[in-house]
Parts: sequence; structure tokens; C-alpha cells
Amino acid sequence: MRAILALEDGTIFYGRSFGAPGERVGEVVFNTGMTGYQEIVTDPSYRGQMVVMTYPHIGNYGVNRLDVESSFPQVEALIVRDACERPSNYRAEENLGDYLRRYGVMGIAEVDTRRLTRHIRTRGAMKAALSTECFDEEKLVLRAQEAPDISELPLVAAVSTREPYHWQEGTEPEWVPSADGFRPAVLPRPRDPYRVVVLDCGVKRNILRRLVDVGCDVWVVPHNTSARDILAYEPEGILLSNGPGDPQSIPEVLETVRSLLGIRPMFGICLGHQLMGLALGGRTFKLKFGHHGCNQPTKILATGEVAITSQNHNFAVDIASLDLSQVELTHMNLNDGTLEGMRHKSLDLFSVQFHPEASPGPHDAALTFVPFVEMMAEQRA
Repeated sequence: MRAILALEDGTIFYGRSFGAPGERVGEVVFNTGMTGYQEIVTDPSYRGQMVVMTYPHIGNYGVNRLDVESSFPQVEALIVRDACERPSNYRAEENLGDYLRRYGVMGIAEVDTRRLTRHIRTRGAMKAALSTECFDEEKLVLRAQEAPDISELPLVAAVSTREPYHWQEGTEPEWVPSADGFRPAVLPRPRDPYRVVVLDCGVKRNILRRLVDVGCDVWVVPHNTSARDILAYEPEGILLSNGPGDPQSIPEVLETVRSLLGIRPMFGICLGHQLMGLALGGRTFKLKFGHHGCNQPTKILATGEVAITSQNHNFAVDIASLDLSQVELTHMNLNDGTLEGMRHKSLDLFSVQFHPEASPGPHDAALTFVPFVEMMAEQRA
């Protein structure tokens, strides 16, 4: 089945449909990961976006029920050069195209993804219309132009849990080299778990698993839960999760975060980092084409070390807007100099723009969860 992708600036790409038929509009962004397409497709932070995979061959190891970051695909569409229809992996349960079709998600293959990626890098992320039904280029360009901006959509409300729930699953052990060959890499766990409330703006499951790994008793609540109701759980720490869209489009969540500052140790990831920046009096801005991939170099300012991190965001905190007498900058992006992490100098709160849980991506930043536990341990003492 033929498919057509029309960008709002009039650029047209033709290809072959390998997902569900139909028509969708969304913001086109590119992801530089070579693997991890299943985690990318199910990441709630991609709601409202069509994802271009820069690696040409996608789907070769299939899809399974374990490597998902939410219950179903979240992307508006997946755009690839070559979609593998016959995966080869012992964990594969179905191919990528069947998986997308099962959930009504569109996919387009045989696209010149290198050209499309270079176009987005030059012009910036933009809206597009994808269709297997209409091939009138002018009509599709107009539909893309008339589509609402991603900042105008209620994306967080669409991906957040409707009801609170208790999460108890950790990750499978990772194996690291040792003198005797290999040993499990075990993060430090306290004898009595720390009760943590996760404010769910679109949380990835691996964030929850990592919290369990470091000894947390995890409770996940909807994004619109009030500060009073969060504190009713008697948490020892609060985590502000990742999520889609513009942090300034969820003022009710921002007000909750402001109300909780300094009351309990707080850790923000991705969108949670941006919300913390706004709550501390800063500003956020939209990046030209965002950071999407698992190879983003991030400098740890305290040591000068560089961690290769997994990232997925279109917005960033403006360093110039922060009160640096109160806020310490902890991480910087080495590609464009944007802020990747901060902590408050007197309150127990810190945040990172990258994804320390990875999934997909390297585990350079896995120990980023440890300071959160240390803050809660100090409060207990």
C-alpha cells in the first residue's frame, strides 16, 4: 500500500505503508538510536509525534511483550527506510508492522530518511500529515499547516494514569565484568524501602523499575493529583516523571510542583526537570529539533566526566533565567550547551534532562538515582 508524508513547508515524501492504514497529523522528529525501536514506539513522551529512525534497517529483532515502556504504542507514526518483515531473534513474538497494525498506528517505509533528517536539522521539527487514503499533495500540506501545535494539545492528560497504582517490579540483573568472569550489578538497597510517589506525566516503566532497584516502595499517581493528596501517601520522596509536550501547557501540574518544593526530597526527569526549572522561577524554550536518541554526550560538571545518555525532549530550561545563587548547574549537553541537570543549594531537590534509566540506551547514568535515595536517607536520619 502506498503512503505519502507531507510536511507543513510543502516537502513531500512517498513510501510504502507497513503499519495501519488511514491518515494522521503530528510533529516530525528524528531519533538517532540504532536499536530500541520498541521502547521508542511505546515511550509516552512521543505522544503527538511522528518519529523518523535515522538507522536504516528497523524491525530486525521483532517485538516482544517485555521491552515496552507503556501498555501500547504512543507515537503518531513511525517513519523508516527499511522495515524488516521477517525478524530473527529468540525473544521475538511478532514483527513490527503487525504490532503497529494491531494498535492502529501508522508506519511508512522506503522513505529517504537521511534526506528527511537533514531537512529537519536545517528547518527544525515541523508538523506533517501522513496518509494512505489521500494523495493530493496540496490538501495534505494544508492539513499539516492547520494542525494544532504540539504545545496546544493535552498530551500529558492523554498519557497519564487515570488511577493510582502500586509498582513493585524491578529490572533483571545486569552483568558486569569481575575477576571471576561476570557478576550481577546490584545497586545499593536499604533494608526498609523508601516510599516514593511518582507524579505521572507519562512515566516510562523502566524509571519505575530503577526506583525499585535502588530500594523504593513506588506509588504512581495521576498528573492532576493535588499536593495535599500526594502528601497523604506520607512519601519520603517525590519523583516528577518524563512526559510529552510543552511544560508550560500544564499549569495545574506546575502549581502542584511549586506547592511541594522543599517539603520532601524531589527528583525530576526530563519533563519533570523542566517543571522543576519553571517552579524555581526559570523559563523554558523549544529546541530547534530536540534531543532524541541514546547517544547524547552529557558532561558532569563536578568531575568533568562525560556520560553518553538517552534523551527524548523538545524543550529545555533556559540557564539565563535561573537564580544561580540558589541553583547549582550539574550537567551540560556537549552538543549544544543546553542544561542537562541542576540541584538546589539549600533544598533537597535535583533534576536531570536526560533519561538515567535508559531503555533504550547506555547505562552510563544509572547511578543518577542514588542521590535521590541519599536525600531520603538523610531525612530519615
